[in-house]
This record gives sequence, C-alpha cells and structure tokens, in this order.
Amino acid sequence: MTNGPRHGGDRFAHGHVRYRLGMDAPDLHPLNAALIPLLGTWHGPGEGAYPTIRSFSYGETLTFGHVGKPFLALQQRTQERESGLPLHAEAGYLRPQGDGTIELVLSQPSGIVEIHTGTVAETEAGVDVDLTAEAVHLSPSAKMVRETRRRYVVEGDTLTCDFWMAAMGEPLTHHLRSVLTRQP
Repeated sequence: MTNGPRHGGDRFAHGHVRYRLGMDAPDLHPLNAALIPLLGTWHGPGEGAYPTIRSFSYGETLTFGHVGKPFLALQQRTQERESGLPLHAEAGYLRPQGDGTIELVLSQPSGIVEIHTGTVAETEAGVDVDLTAEAVHLSPSAKMVRETRRRYVVEGDTLTCDFWMAAMGEPLTHHLRSVLTRQP
C-alpha cells in the first residue's frame, strides 16, 4: 500500500473500518490515506453553549469527500432539532501535508473565513485531527470572531466534532460539540 489505497467500485479497508466510495470514484491521493476514516456522510445531534447566548441543541450533517487530489472537501449543515429549520453551514478543504500536519481552509456564508493548521494522528479506531486557526478573516458585516479551534475524532463509526471560539469579547471558549454517526 505504498501508493495509498486504491478503489473504484470495490470495498477497501483501513484498519477494521470499511468504505464504499462508488463506481466512479477516482483513486484516493496518497496524502489523504490517514484521513480515510473521515470519508463519507455523518449525521447526529449537537449541543452548543457560549457565555453570550442561551445553550441550544441542533442536528448536524457533515460530509467528507475527495476527487483524487491531495485534499478532502467538507460540507457541513446544521438545523434546529425540533423544526428542522437551517441554522448554519460551512464548506472547506482539509489539506494534508504528508508529515503529520494538515491545513484547513473553511468558509461560512456568515462572512467568516478560517485558515487552520494542525495535526493528524492515526489511532487504533480511526483518526484524530486537531486544528488551530492561524487566521480568521471577516467580511465587513460578519460578527467579530478573533480565534477558533476545531477537532475531529473518528472512533469506528462515530465522529466527535468540537469547536472553540473567541468572539464578542470572550476568550477562546468551547462552543459546540456534536457526536455523529456514519451514514450508509
């Protein structure tokens, strides 16, 4: 497996977790090998809290995919748990560097763009991606967010997502946690 996993319509394994990426899926770029456990669509509940707002719960869908290049694309959507109304969305790219480090470029329709660096650690059950923002850029109408941190931990068919932010005059504070399940 020196050139990384290959697939097409076949199933392939990374550790004990198996994936099916479809008949037309291109070969996975070797730099993405450690990120295999993230691939696919994840869904589940989340909880949010911050000193300036009421605590809340939400539903989240997060999808990681690839096109054979040295990055994974991600799309995230959240909705109110009871009504299903949309709450938030973001899209971006995880860019593994091949030395255990990774970059994330992420954009939100609220006018916030985050550029992160961090680490990727393969684990017995999956992967741990820990990211800290190098820069947070704001459009003129965006809320003031000064700093962010993100962590994605896959353990088998569970993805735990944590998000911290420094905003609205508050220091870096844990804001969101979702526990998602891999979708078939």
